[in-house]
Amino acid sequence: MPKKYYTRIIENELDQLLGIFGAVLIEGPKWCGKTTTAETRAASRLLLMDPSRNFENRLRAETDPALAVSGEVPRLIDEWQEVPKLWDAARFECDNRSGEPGQFIFTGSATPRDDERPMHSGAGRFAKLRMDTMTLFELGKSSGAVKLSGII
Repeated sequence: MPKKYYTRIIENELDQLLGIFGAVLIEGPKWCGKTTTAETRAASRLLLMDPSRNFENRLRAETDPALAVSGEVPRLIDEWQEVPKLWDAARFECDNRSGEPGQFIFTGSATPRDDERPMHSGAGRFAKLRMDTMTLFELGKSSGAVKLSGII
């Protein structure tokens, strides 16, 4: 039985950012739906925490980051912080592909340790998008008629 997907409020913003930037980083707490939402837009994916064949995806990404970021676009790189070199490889590819938008979607619930941070900030190539746990509106438990932003 396939799992039910709930439309997320950030999807429109994700689509807009993918149309502008080479890469979009979706950040947020564990288990809030980052990967699931990214998979609705991704044409290919690299799941670094997949335990198949002794975490083969992660080992390959550490060995050859350029090969790891190759694939149909947008390419989802899930839990990117496990192999921070992928950030720089994707940034390089964004430049190499003449700034073509919508190349990568990165997801992660943690940041790399200071000694493993990427060399480049990603400025001009990566947009950051914050995702949090599902709202009552997204779950269909609220009409959305009253918004906190409208209460003064």
